[in-house]
Amino acid sequence: MDILWPSFLILLAIVPVTIAAYVWALRRRRRFAVRYSSLALVRAALPQTAAWRRHAPFGLFLAALSSLVLAITRPVATVEVPVNQSIVILAIDISRSMCATDIAPNRLVAAQEAALSFVRRQPAGAHIGLVVFAGFAETVQPPTTDQAALETAIRGLNTARRTAIGSGILESIDAIAEADPSVAPSLRVFSDGPAPTPVPEGFYVPDIIVLLTDGASNSGPSPLLAAQQAADRGVRVYTIGFGTASEIVSMPFCGAQYQSESGFGGGGFGGGSGFGSGGGFMRGIDEVTLQNVAALTGAEYYAATSSGELVEVFENLPTYFVTREETTEISVAFAALGALLAALAIGLALLWQPLS
Repeated sequence: MDILWPSFLILLAIVPVTIAAYVWALRRRRRFAVRYSSLALVRAALPQTAAWRRHAPFGLFLAALSSLVLAITRPVATVEVPVNQSIVILAIDISRSMCATDIAPNRLVAAQEAALSFVRRQPAGAHIGLVVFAGFAETVQPPTTDQAALETAIRGLNTARRTAIGSGILESIDAIAEADPSVAPSLRVFSDGPAPTPVPEGFYVPDIIVLLTDGASNSGPSPLLAAQQAADRGVRVYTIGFGTASEIVSMPFCGAQYQSESGFGGGGFGGGSGFGSGGGFMRGIDEVTLQNVAALTGAEYYAATSSGELVEVFENLPTYFVTREETTEISVAFAALGALLAALAIGLALLWQPLS
């Protein structure tokens, strides 16, 4: 707590002056009181609590006086309040392995349903965007408060080749930067712009990235280098590893809008293939990298091996975790306390020492 007008603390001198006046008044009253022949009889007739009842109202009055003086000095307190507005970017892996059916009906559909459930639970006015990545990344829906548009974008996902986790992170940073001027855009490999000054350690902007993948990065920039750019901007990257350890086999592309001739699903999205020709392969989540990405940005890593677990992960995401410090004047609290104590002192005085 701090004080804006410390010079008014001198008024606290009223307290000892008041105590001195109270003691003087008590002694003066004794001096002119009627003298009884036997004080022992008087003391025996008085209740044992009479002494403290006589002085308790005065003690409360002193506390009230002190509180009112402190209110005059304009005390202020620094409090942490939650940031009510933030941007959440859902960065979803749409590589071909998301067609795996180890999680019914397939991983992509399960991820879509979990994302839709997350969007519907957010309050009106929440800014949510959608980034997808396979061989490279693209912003499908910039941050918006239009839940209908966001749901349409999520339902329209289709798959492509390869997995570029680093590209997904950088594209998500750029999607945030478009909507939040306080966040600098990412620096790509061929960027000539100066690197932004890293934020102080432990500082985070309200915006977060939620990255979901079922594999390991095999294309694009390093996920850790991309995560460092997010950390430099105070953007937390929450990572989710999705899928089971069951063996799956090579499969066709999938998705609501997939067409073999489209750039998104027909091989133009990144080129190459992360699959062997016709053979099976094991779940390839690079959990170490995902954990390091989350830790580097001050976030957390989650593993989900079923639709229910994924929904639970989305439910537990801290979308309003950032706080900021605000200096608030708390004079009214001291004034209210002083008034309450004064009223209590008067009430007890009248109750225990009635005037008539």
